[in-house]
Amino acid sequence: MDDQNTTIAGWVLFAGIIALGGSIVSSEVFYNERPKTMGYPIEGVEVEGEAAEAEQPIAVYLAAADPAKGEQVFKKCAACHNADPGGPNALGPNLYGVMGKPHAAHAGFAYSDALKGVPGSWTWDAMSIWLANPKKFAPGTKMTFAGLGNPEDRANVMVFLNSRSASPLPLPAAPAAAPAADTAAAETGEKEGAAKVTGPAGAKTN
Repeated sequence: MDDQNTTIAGWVLFAGIIALGGSIVSSEVFYNERPKTMGYPIEGVEVEGEAAEAEQPIAVYLAAADPAKGEQVFKKCAACHNADPGGPNALGPNLYGVMGKPHAAHAGFAYSDALKGVPGSWTWDAMSIWLANPKKFAPGTKMTFAGLGNPEDRANVMVFLNSRSASPLPLPAAPAAAPAADTAAAETGEKEGAAKVTGPAGAKTN
């Protein structure tokens, strides 16, 4: 009887050891650290801590723009427009010589009242805003194109259109970047000025 009890106890102990070992192995195999960011990314929604790069003035992109690249981008517009001298209007007006002209001014095309109601001419800035979002530039426009969100694409298209003109517009001057040395000197001056006002322990010195 004692031998039988000893055998049973041995088998129970052995089973317990097997079970414990299996749980340790499975925990190592299936263990995953908690991800730093929970959930799934959603297109168009900015993740906390990932700020989008701010768009610079269009003059910055125009300084490096390429008419040949703009001609390639313009193929997106070719279903409705052409930029040939004397070319016909289609779903959209002919765009030869458009840069610098007043809005909605090409002869023979029936523009929407929305675009005709926007004063001014096709300057570099105006054309950039229009190409980025036509419906925002002229709410109610017949233009159905969603726009070019990439400022480099817009700049390339504009220099291409500007090349398709008997009297092209001069390129705007690119904004000058502040020299790094001047910025550092300004920051140092601000710190020194603050030290003179507050003193070593935060007490006023004047």
